Amino acid sequence: MRLRRLRRAELPADTVALARFLLGKIVVHDTRHGRLSGRIVETEAYPVGDAAGHAFRGMTERNRALFLKRGHAYVYFAYGSCFLLNVTSEVAGVGAGALIRAIEPLEGIAAMERHRGTTRRLDLTRGPGRLAEALAIDLAQNGLDLCGAGPLWLASAGDPPRSIGASVRIGITRDADRVLRFYEHGTPFVSGPKRLRAERSS
Repeated sequence: MRLRRLRRAELPADTVALARFLLGKIVVHDTRHGRLSGRIVETEAYPVGDAAGHAFRGMTERNRALFLKRGHAYVYFAYGSCFLLNVTSEVAGVGAGALIRAIEPLEGIAAMERHRGTTRRLDLTRGPGRLAEALAIDLAQNGLDLCGAGPLWLASAGDPPRSIGASVRIGITRDADRVLRFYEHGTPFVSGPKRLRAERSS
């Protein structure tokens, strides 16, 4: 598989557009033990002013990376149990991002299985906490430039999504009725309840 690093100029300068754009792209983590990668099949947008977003109440030490210019990693520890990977989406100083919710495993699957403690392929990276664990992502990657020459990066492999569905986001209580979750139809690696896989975007 030939991968090309995404350039920042390719990333849409809008949070919702970025969340859709990321579908079909590849997230790559080059670790000292080898490469881990997966094709993004599900995202959620947390745009400017969104009450469910981490930037809603302003910048803090914890969410500082979310205010970096678009194309950086914002990693945080959620629910006291797992890390979540987001891609920043606005200009520097404006906090917003797209959560990567699920990927289809591509490279380093044996290592992902060790990280996750399972050989069930569908359970490796279906859900944001699972994918971060599979890809060995934690706070050490928070703030990394995903368009730069670092170990965690975004790539294009020339394989666009088949068709894109949209639904409300999963597991939130504020601004919960906004249709800001995007996913690729026809893949078993999408997370969430089946009822949220039937809604199609325009």
